[in-house]
Amino acid sequence: MARIHRPDRGSRAYSPRKRAKSHIPRFRSWPTADGQPKLQAFAGYKAGMTHVIMVDDIKNSMTAGTEISVPVTIIETPAIHVAAIRAYVSGENGNVAAAEAWAENLEPELSRRIKVPKTAKTAEALAEIEDLLSKGLVTDIKAITYTTPKAVRSIPKKVPDVMETGISGNDMKAVFDYAKSILGTAVAFSDLFKAGAIVDTAAITTGKGTQGPVKRWGIALMKGKHSRQGSLRQIGNLGPRGVCRVFWVTPQMGQTGYHQRTEYNKRILKIGTDGAEITPAGGILNYGEVTGDYILVKGSVPGPSKRLIRIRDPIRNKMAPLGEPKIVYVSVQSQQG
Repeated sequence: MARIHRPDRGSRAYSPRKRAKSHIPRFRSWPTADGQPKLQAFAGYKAGMTHVIMVDDIKNSMTAGTEISVPVTIIETPAIHVAAIRAYVSGENGNVAAAEAWAENLEPELSRRIKVPKTAKTAEALAEIEDLLSKGLVTDIKAITYTTPKAVRSIPKKVPDVMETGISGNDMKAVFDYAKSILGTAVAFSDLFKAGAIVDTAAITTGKGTQGPVKRWGIALMKGKHSRQGSLRQIGNLGPRGVCRVFWVTPQMGQTGYHQRTEYNKRILKIGTDGAEITPAGGILNYGEVTGDYILVKGSVPGPSKRLIRIRDPIRNKMAPLGEPKIVYVSVQSQQG
């Protein structure tokens, strides 16, 4: 008789499956890149999805050179502001923040999120970072940025989202000069990325609350007489030792959704400044109208409408540069049914 075997249902890659600590996704690593320093990430708000007709520019594709329909995600991208720059030095357990310089002309809404220094003392803080640079102690420089949701009509909040953003470059002096030049200024998405670029996206997925093991892990339904005894959507048992010793790999009910997920190698198909040209008739479901700067990303992005989406330079990109795609048509048909 053949041996019956199959892998366990579900994936253990994301255990423990619990709620994210914050609605702001966190990048724990940044790609190494040479060339001119620049911010390595941006943040926007997910509006919804539509589809475009574009010319397939994948070289070896069966539909190369022909028009194809592609699903896209609309992300509204108002300018982000640079609130501070932070210098790191090497410590016993990795990099340690040693000094930071805050800008003086911060948006008043930022005080709703964090405690803003009453006196920034920007010149003194920058001099402290320069002193660390002259001693060769600085190992990394990052920027503290925040969004401007008040510029988005469909986002019903004023409180900015604050996050730390990496800056590319290996020459710390050049990185510091760039960070100093953008301190206290607004940075647009088009200043960092171009249409056709490959990026990584991170977001917190849609929360679904407490769900059973069938939906949470994808286990099979009980069969035969077991399913007729009130145990259709339950696991067979908790393991060989009963309830006193339950293995952590046993599929059980619990939190589903509202997890951070990062998707690699997403392509930016379009960057625009007039959201009216891509807003469906009657507005986007559960969002409304796109009024300002926006981007179209190929495929789907985690999270519901109005969720904060972070966009980063690709860390695992192996694709050849494709350039800006030729978009023939963007669907603006009503989504109201």
